[in-house]
Amino acid sequence: MKELLGTGVALVTPFNQDKSLDLEGLKRLVNFQIDNGVNYLVVLGTTGEPATLTTEEKEQVKKTVIEANNGRLPLVIGIGGNNTMAVVNEIKSTDLSAFCAILSVSPYYNKPTQEGIYQHFKAISEASPLPIIVYNVPGRTGRNFEPKTVLRLAKDFKNIVAVKEAAGDMVQALRLIQQKPKDFMVISGDDMIALPMTLAGGAGVISVIGQGLPKDFSEMIQEGLKGNVEKANALQYKVMDSIDYIFEECNPSGIKALLNSVNICSQYVRLPLVEASDDLQQKINNFVANY
Repeated sequence: MKELLGTGVALVTPFNQDKSLDLEGLKRLVNFQIDNGVNYLVVLGTTGEPATLTTEEKEQVKKTVIEANNGRLPLVIGIGGNNTMAVVNEIKSTDLSAFCAILSVSPYYNKPTQEGIYQHFKAISEASPLPIIVYNVPGRTGRNFEPKTVLRLAKDFKNIVAVKEAAGDMVQALRLIQQKPKDFMVISGDDMIALPMTLAGGAGVISVIGQGLPKDFSEMIQEGLKGNVEKANALQYKVMDSIDYIFEECNPSGIKALLNSVNICSQYVRLPLVEASDDLQQKINNFVANY
């Protein structure tokens, strides 16, 4: 799927000080990505705080992004969870006409076996009219989605077209890239190793920092896809400290602090998350000032 090559960004959901949706901030965020070379947008991924949005608010977020984007970039929608039946029902009841793919996170908290993860995504595949990106983020789900399970799903279901791999394990990423079917895509879900994964044969990244520094980050991935190692590495080292900063406390508090620093949207998040500490905001402001 050529739409998923390069840099996708997992958009945050901007809030006002009273924690209501900041839809003007969301429009600015979308345009900032499009103006700076990002390849596709992920709506209501886990970075968008969907766990703390009402059904009505999710609809408003989708509508706002679709209208602001106005067909300019491919859109991916996040639909995942740890209740397989609820995920299947959400896919069946959602208007997916504006989207090119679904990003679906491996079930969290329940800690299913590899067979349970396989059966979860089998059910999703059978219900989905769109291609699916499966998402491995063991630091948040409590269970690694092992390469053998990803590859089994890739082989068995034609509409499972990619994995967003965010274990932060370069060896695991290399195994996936080495053994994957020809057209299956291995997309980094870890900003720090997105470039090495791309250089090793990955398809790019679904990024968090990419929405804060879209020009340099998306250019880095493009240079990586072309095999221009020196240029790509220079960009990696330029953005690298910011990646540490935005994940120092929690996501998306860190990236929202950076977006606040570059005047795109405010730093507000919803409980149980809290805004970046004054110390971290200062570090991020200093980084941006010297960038």
